[in-house]
Amino acid sequence: MAVGKNKRLSKGKKGLKKKVVDPFTRKDWYDIKAPSMFEVRQVGKTLVNRTQGLRNANDSLNGRVVEASLGDLNKDEARAFRKIQLKVDEIQGKNCLTNFYGMDMTSDKLRSMVKKWQTLIEAFVDVKTTDGYLVRLFTISSPLLLRPPPRMPSPFASRRLAKASTPCRTPTFARSRS
Repeated sequence: MAVGKNKRLSKGKKGLKKKVVDPFTRKDWYDIKAPSMFEVRQVGKTLVNRTQGLRNANDSLNGRVVEASLGDLNKDEARAFRKIQLKVDEIQGKNCLTNFYGMDMTSDKLRSMVKKWQTLIEAFVDVKTTDGYLVRLFTISSPLLLRPPPRMPSPFASRRLAKASTPCRTPTFARSRS
């Protein structure tokens, strides 16, 4: 850089204060409605940026996935460990209509089901329902030994038993869907 040359003069004034705008003034609240299969229809509320120019608020809401406890949706605290996922399918006014998207279990419930020093056997199968939906079912099990043989001190299942029991569960899922 040359001596005496001030580069900052050509760039304009730095440090001008921008007008601070609260981002929540540009947002709208929408109600999330659960499907009719649940007792409680009002799941909650969600925020979305207002429609501005080519950006439509409905486009940013469609496809959102909301998670709620089954205990909250059916007023049954015994089933609070099941998490229901609902996907926004349609917008009517300020209401977001949802459809069932999936179910999961809380991590503490999953950890309580799996016992220490036991073999964990997992299997899944894809099932097509009569109304055209594709459902993937998962199962988690461990071998149940009511009276272990005297030579087998540990409850671990052999690899042969674990592999042999996985295909047995798949046809059971397929038969029980009707």
